[in-house]
Amino acid sequence: MTSNLPLSKQALVSLYDRDYSRWLQETASLLKTGELHQLDLENLIEEIEEMGRREKRAVYSNFKIVLSHLLKYRYQPEKRSNSWCSTLVEHRQRLHHLFRESPSLKRYAEEIFEESYRDAIALAAAETGLSKAIFPEKSPFSSQETLDLEYLP
Repeated sequence: MTSNLPLSKQALVSLYDRDYSRWLQETASLLKTGELHQLDLENLIEEIEEMGRREKRAVYSNFKIVLSHLLKYRYQPEKRSNSWCSTLVEHRQRLHHLFRESPSLKRYAEEIFEESYRDAIALAAAETGLSKAIFPEKSPFSSQETLDLEYLP
């Protein structure tokens, strides 16, 4: 059972490596009560920066999956399945949700669109057995088409 007494700053720093969930709870409590001098600032800053990186990785990952499925859909029509369509819907919805929560990520998505597409080629080639050379060097899909819940090539 945990005490209701606030942890010392050193105890909070130590808690970060031992019980991350409790560290989060204690940090949130300190922020809510305004006891900023007790915060484990080094780890808090690291966690906030990591949250931003995690959101960007989610945009990249979802874009790559959507683009690879669009490529598969276009270049391997005989293997089209409801599963592919379901994956397109799911990952497009994830992207729309991310953009609603963090509109600045939509600008980031534009910045990494071509990189995501290049990596999607490798993924599509691995999943289909087709040569990477079959796929165009530049994306045949616009970013708007890629995000469009209804678009299929």
